[in-house]
Amino acid sequence: MADPSSFASPSCCLTRHLYLRCRVDFGARALRGTAAFTARAEREALRCLVLDTKDLQVFKVTVNGQDAKFVFGEKHSFKGTPLEITLPYELRRGQEAIVEISFESSPKSSALQWFSPEQTSGKKHPFLFSQCQATHCRAILPCQDTPAVKLTYYAEISVPKELVALMSANRDGEIPDPEDSSRKIYRFSQNVPIPCYLIALVVGALESRKIGPRTLVWAEKELVDKSAYEFAEAEAMLKTAEDLAGPYIWGQYDLLVLPPSFPYGGMENPCLTFVTPTLLVILSLFSVWTGNLVTNKTWEHFWLNEGHTVYLERRIGGRLFGEQFRHFQALGGWRDLQNTINTLGDKNPVTNLIPNLNEVDPDVAYSSVPYEKGFALLFHLEQLLGGPDVFIGFLKAYIQQFAYKSIVTEDWKKFLYSYFKDKVDALDKVDWNLWFHAPGMPPVKPTYDMTLANACVALSQRWIKAKESDLGSFSSADLKEMSSHQLIEFLALLLLEAPLPVSHVQRMQQVYDFNAINNSEIRFRWLRLCIKSKWEEAIPLALKMATDQGRMKFTRPLFRDLYSFDKCRDLAVKTFLEHRASMHPVTSMLVGKDLKQDQ
Repeated sequence: MADPSSFASPSCCLTRHLYLRCRVDFGARALRGTAAFTARAEREALRCLVLDTKDLQVFKVTVNGQDAKFVFGEKHSFKGTPLEITLPYELRRGQEAIVEISFESSPKSSALQWFSPEQTSGKKHPFLFSQCQATHCRAILPCQDTPAVKLTYYAEISVPKELVALMSANRDGEIPDPEDSSRKIYRFSQNVPIPCYLIALVVGALESRKIGPRTLVWAEKELVDKSAYEFAEAEAMLKTAEDLAGPYIWGQYDLLVLPPSFPYGGMENPCLTFVTPTLLVILSLFSVWTGNLVTNKTWEHFWLNEGHTVYLERRIGGRLFGEQFRHFQALGGWRDLQNTINTLGDKNPVTNLIPNLNEVDPDVAYSSVPYEKGFALLFHLEQLLGGPDVFIGFLKAYIQQFAYKSIVTEDWKKFLYSYFKDKVDALDKVDWNLWFHAPGMPPVKPTYDMTLANACVALSQRWIKAKESDLGSFSSADLKEMSSHQLIEFLALLLLEAPLPVSHVQRMQQVYDFNAINNSEIRFRWLRLCIKSKWEEAIPLALKMATDQGRMKFTRPLFRDLYSFDKCRDLAVKTFLEHRASMHPVTSMLVGKDLKQDQ
């Protein structure tokens, strides 16, 4: 099965190991170096190898030291450009060769975000981080950029000596750069095979603090102590996670706190999890097992990574805060899914659990669907097959069965049927075709324990039904018994309804003072509610949140709502254009599409 998001054909030739040497040039905003792949022929008489590239220059290619001819194919709008290498001689099936490519990345690489010193906390040194998921590793180096291929890697990275380099690998020491005394070389090795999208690099004025036997927290020095305090529970979480999902195999579990413009909540790179300042560590653990160890073979099966991750995250929440809390979180996920499907449209094919990505950019298709529709399927199966304890047994067995492999949904389903062979009748009642291949909301809604949700439903209904004369009946006491999770659910429920009159949101601010709350999940939903109700005083606050941090989950919906509000459409576009240059390249591309500012 070919990957529609890649030019590579791993069925002909497979890259198994990468030896990367490169120099990080902050002046040119480029990475320059060589990528040497150990490539194995998967068929007889192999003469050609095709790699993915995007906005790269390639200067030279050798195969086992001999010069090889290479040519770029036709450029594609989002997939980049295939690099076609002609081997100097035929390889027999199973024969290996070292293919070495000298390359340079572009300053506009979609995988790299470069910060000037002013954009960092310390204001003295520049900063760089990469984000390769889904298909951006090809914008750093030529590679088989498909999750179907897993490889080990060794890297040597030259950086200015006052800075530190980290990668998604174990640290293997540092040496002075023999070619330049103002620089040093950091070395890394990753001995567990990983897909290219998990190759990650960060360079900056970083410091670390030890917070557990296998965990350091890394951040700029202004943030490192606060971060160490915030993530102190990491080892306890890891132990609970191992208890649910099996052993953590990567050795180190370090955390790196990134600048606020990082486009995702977290990126669970092996050995080094990237987190944004808006995220707590508890929820970024499980992709390590359910994405990095067992990986979707193509991005169409992304739900295999993310649905299982969310399922396990919520199981850990249930262990820590009780089963009612797990159900409450699950219900919140269902609301997020309703909201996403309202935005995308319930006939939109990207709302399929397994979307067809032929000629569709995975970044454009990205949404909460694989996370929450995937979770809903697993939660439904848990209830169908005998409850949480029975289902976790399946999950552990699934991770063991497919560890180190890349799979598709059919592999998962076959394993499910063989594991529950005594419950085939129950499984046959599931409408698999509707779950996997129909757009919109899932065909079945799981059963949720409503204990913690009832208060949110009751309060949201009071506001929805309130007439002007009832507004005096609300007071700050309404929220006294509610947790921050319940506040999020209360606001999420209101967002699913028709916009409230402006008088209502003004009164809500008077009695609840939501503007004073810094929890980003609450603030995000509150500001969306205000803009949908066309309350003009909220415009500057919403613009500030949309630009102060760069998580696409917050930034895109805020900009979309501001754009839909005629009073501030021009201001939304103007603000976006002013901030575009300092945004992450993927965020800038997607917000540009939302605001009809495609370059």
